[in-house]
Amino acid sequence: MNTPRNALISTHASRLGLALALALGSLAGTPGVAQAAAPMQKTQAPGWYRLMVGGFEVTALSDGTVDLPVDQLLHAPKGRVAQGLGKHYLKAPLETSVNAFLVNTGSRLVLVDAGAGALFGPTLGRLSAQIKAAGYQPEQVDDIVITHMHPDHVGGLVSEGKVVFPNATVHADQADKDFWLSPAKLAAAPDAQKGFFQGAMASLKPYDEAGKLKTFQADGEIVPGLRSQATHGHTPGHNVYVLESEGQRLVLLGDLIHVASVQLESPEITIGFDSDETHARAARASVFKALAKDGSLVAVAHFPFPGVGRLRTAGKGFVWEPLNYSSQVK
Repeated sequence: MNTPRNALISTHASRLGLALALALGSLAGTPGVAQAAAPMQKTQAPGWYRLMVGGFEVTALSDGTVDLPVDQLLHAPKGRVAQGLGKHYLKAPLETSVNAFLVNTGSRLVLVDAGAGALFGPTLGRLSAQIKAAGYQPEQVDDIVITHMHPDHVGGLVSEGKVVFPNATVHADQADKDFWLSPAKLAAAPDAQKGFFQGAMASLKPYDEAGKLKTFQADGEIVPGLRSQATHGHTPGHNVYVLESEGQRLVLLGDLIHVASVQLESPEITIGFDSDETHARAARASVFKALAKDGSLVAVAHFPFPGVGRLRTAGKGFVWEPLNYSSQVK
């Protein structure tokens, strides 16, 4: 039971607390007075994610994202693209990931695709920084395998005319070299496509001149545990790469598909970047059917980062099952 003195103290404390609260409320709106809330940072975490494929360590790397007018690029019936995007709460232009993958076999450090560098705008070109954030250095890369020579897959090979990976050998399909590095093909190309040729030439020429561009003309092993598989169509020399170790398998798809929300359900839909739409469509159908059947892990260049998961058949199309996130490398 409170004594009169205690009651007086309690009343005084309550009044003091109310006055303090009112004063602080008033100061919160006063210019020049520090606010309690921390300022927004508006930056993302470093873009890398790591997993094991058998005895191989695979690090997915984000080169950044870029807005693509997929409603104009995809060759689909009227309204189909908007319907597919809307079903997944998306819209055009679609913010699209550009992913690359670093494989440590224990004896070789292999990069699959090299990002866009400075060729695709300021929101891309972050690959080297991500490699460093993931604990490696560009100088440590032994081999670079290129799915195809579009600028968002080769632009990161150089920076301001200098090679970014001085100790690496670049591997690519001879058919892509013959096409994209040909001055005659460049001269004959429509103006809208000339930049693709120029980007490939600028990115690969320093390696070619140094004797570090090695091409292949048939499916085969690039380094132990990693082999090429021709999937020509998106470009004349597009390839996927198959990584196998200790009975586990990862298939790196490159640009066999671009827009998950549309092309998975309707894999017959092609994109304006395809050099040969008929062959690109056929390659996607064949590879996806096999992957959905055997359940192989797959890595995709333009699915939301990290772009790793599995394909499952659904009707005439497919469903994407993203890899379950793990805080452990396993």
